[in-house]
Amino acid sequence: MGKITNPATISSEFKLSEDVLAEFDVVNVLLATDTLLFIDPMLLVYSKHPEMHDGAIGEYTQRFRTIIKLLAGSKQKGDAAWKGAERLFKFSEISWTCLGYGTSVRGSGFGRDLVASTLDTASQIVRLGVEDVDLFMALALFEEGIGPDRISDMTTNIILKSLIAFTDRVNGSLKMPRKPYVLGGIHMNLICNPCSGDPLILVPRDIVRALPIATDWSDISRVVAENDALRERVNGSIGEIWATMTRAQKVQMKDAALGSEKAFETLLAMLREVEPKPYDFACDRNGEAFWMRLLESIPNEFPFDLAKYAKLKLDIDAAEEVVGKIVEQFQDLIENKGLWKELWTEEGKPRKEKASQRLFYAIAYAHCKANNLDLTPEADSGNGPVDFKVSSGFASKVVVEIKLSTNPDVVHGYAKQLEFYKKGEDTDRAVFLLVDIGKLGRKLDTIQQIRTEFIEEHGLASRIAYVNGMPRASASKRQ
Repeated sequence: MGKITNPATISSEFKLSEDVLAEFDVVNVLLATDTLLFIDPMLLVYSKHPEMHDGAIGEYTQRFRTIIKLLAGSKQKGDAAWKGAERLFKFSEISWTCLGYGTSVRGSGFGRDLVASTLDTASQIVRLGVEDVDLFMALALFEEGIGPDRISDMTTNIILKSLIAFTDRVNGSLKMPRKPYVLGGIHMNLICNPCSGDPLILVPRDIVRALPIATDWSDISRVVAENDALRERVNGSIGEIWATMTRAQKVQMKDAALGSEKAFETLLAMLREVEPKPYDFACDRNGEAFWMRLLESIPNEFPFDLAKYAKLKLDIDAAEEVVGKIVEQFQDLIENKGLWKELWTEEGKPRKEKASQRLFYAIAYAHCKANNLDLTPEADSGNGPVDFKVSSGFASKVVVEIKLSTNPDVVHGYAKQLEFYKKGEDTDRAVFLLVDIGKLGRKLDTIQQIRTEFIEEHGLASRIAYVNGMPRASASKRQ
């Protein structure tokens, strides 16, 4: 996973509010690194935007209908029909949406070997008599190397014209500055990503998911378990697939699915039964969006004076002291200033652990920037620590690892994982930030005992900070 060092977003760089982007249904992405959301082609037909439910779905369907026709007509690998299918199945990296995994805004694309193996499997499916374009989504269930990033890359390649049409229509109102680019030999004016200089393609919110349906086994497992008719069909025709789903044994599942046309059609039926729901930005369970709005509001709503440190050349001791102050501020904001609400969805469910990490990062970054500190917080794109590095050099580093009390690996996180992070960052200074949202048990007592043993053995151990993130009753309810 990459590091978030520059949390520039569409809203912050182009002076647009989150509400405005939400009104136009635009994903507010990070511009210098990937936002962990993915375009799911199975959502295109349900989009409210004509560029998607008309243009994009037409492009997607036509591309794969042609590939299926070529594979059906191919007599052997390497003949004209096969080479035609290969040309249509080569999907390059497209970073301009700023979605997906990665250390930067670069995609993953399809290499020669992956194209060859995928087309070979697709050809076997076509020979069964299956001509449904969704077979290429189903491949993600068992074809090694096809995951959410590549599905998103594949779809972006195919529907790029429709995404550009959506971008142009929306930007007619948003008025973000554009510059000339040449794409595929065509001259066009597009929004410029100020962090990379590349084109910026806007993406509708209603076609993205945290994981595409075809890679999220939890959704498929749930719909099969809840649908009696589908469960009977699965158990009756391809029980082996159902048996191997939870074990994620792709080879066995692939063999079962390729057993007959009926078996593969059952696999497609499972995919289609999953409710076509895009990522819920209002709930934001994964913590992909909520923290971005806090970057600007925190310094104004909760000013925090660290000015004396801005005058210092920070060494490791001073850097650790600043980080300690920021941790204390985080604790105060959560426990006393109402920011505990950011740890929970509107339905009263706790957000995922990454959300806590992003919340801490937003607070840390906002205060470091507001106080002009020579200290740069970096957050992992996925779950992981927040690293503080003195901007002028790499000699002073402090690691902050955030864990929720519900995480069963809290003790391992302190005893082993944090030590691994420290070693990787070449530092012995760290804070283990434990956020209590329930099911704490004796985890805090255990890690405190481990810390005592560390100090006795090594003379130094990572600090432990406890934050009570449990919901508070409103003032009216307490009266």
